[in-house]
Amino acid sequence: MIAEKLCLSGKTALVTGSSQGIGKGIALAFAEYGADVILHYRKDENEVQQAASELKKFNVKVYPVQADLSEPGSVSKLSEAVFAQVDKVDILVINASVQLPAVWTEVTEQEFDTQVDVNLKSTFLLMQKFAPKMIDNGWGRIVTIGSVQQIKPHPNMIVYAATKSAVLNMVQNVAMQLADKNVTVNNLAPGVIDTPRIGEEVGDSEERINKRLETPAGKIGSPEDCAGVAVLLCSEAGNFITGQNIFVDGGMSL
Repeated sequence: MIAEKLCLSGKTALVTGSSQGIGKGIALAFAEYGADVILHYRKDENEVQQAASELKKFNVKVYPVQADLSEPGSVSKLSEAVFAQVDKVDILVINASVQLPAVWTEVTEQEFDTQVDVNLKSTFLLMQKFAPKMIDNGWGRIVTIGSVQQIKPHPNMIVYAATKSAVLNMVQNVAMQLADKNVTVNNLAPGVIDTPRIGEEVGDSEERINKRLETPAGKIGSPEDCAGVAVLLCSEAGNFITGQNIFVDGGMSL
C-alpha cells in the first residue's frame, strides 16, 4: 500500500536548478518513481543534457528548460517554456538559489538584490505561476529547498540565510491557504550536502570550514538523502503533510 502511494506515474514535476546537485538528485528520484520531469538549468547545456540522459533511463519524458532566475521576467519566460511542452505541472520543487558569500559589512547592494531576487522573489513568482492549475486540477505538491542556515546562519552568508528564513515563512503562509485544495506546500532544509557548493565560503579558514561540516551524524549528506524526503512529500504518501519544515542535516540543526 505504501509503495503504491509513493508512485509518481502520471505526474509531471518541475525541479528548478536540476542539472546538478540536490536538484538533480531529486529529479532522478522522481524519474525513478515514474514522474515525467522538467529539468531547469541556468546556462550549461552540456550539463543538463547529461542529466536528461540519466533520467531517460527510467523511461520517462524529460523536458529541459533554460532560464536565469536573476534576470527580470525570467519566471514568466520559464513558465512559458514549460507550458509550451506540457499541459500541467503537478509537482513544483523550487531548488535553484544563489549563494554569494561575503563578510556582512562588505555585501554590496547588487549582491543583496541578486540573492533576494533568485532565492525569495522567484520562489513567490513560481508559486503564483504554477499553483493555480494545481488548484484547478485538485492535486498538487510544492516543495521549497531551504537550508539549516534558517536557524544556524553562516556568518559569511547573511543574505542567503535570511532569504531561506523568509521562504519558510512564505511556505507556511501559502500552505495554510491551499491546505483544503489538496495542494501541499513544504520546505525541505538540507544541512551540509556533498555538492559543488561545498567550500564556497569565501575567506573561511580550514578550521572554520571543518567546524561547519561537523554534524552529530559525523558525516555530510548526499543529494539522495534529500531526494527520498522529496519523493515522500510529493507523492500521495505525503498527502497529510503540509506547512512543514523538514531538516535533512544529520542532526546539524539540533
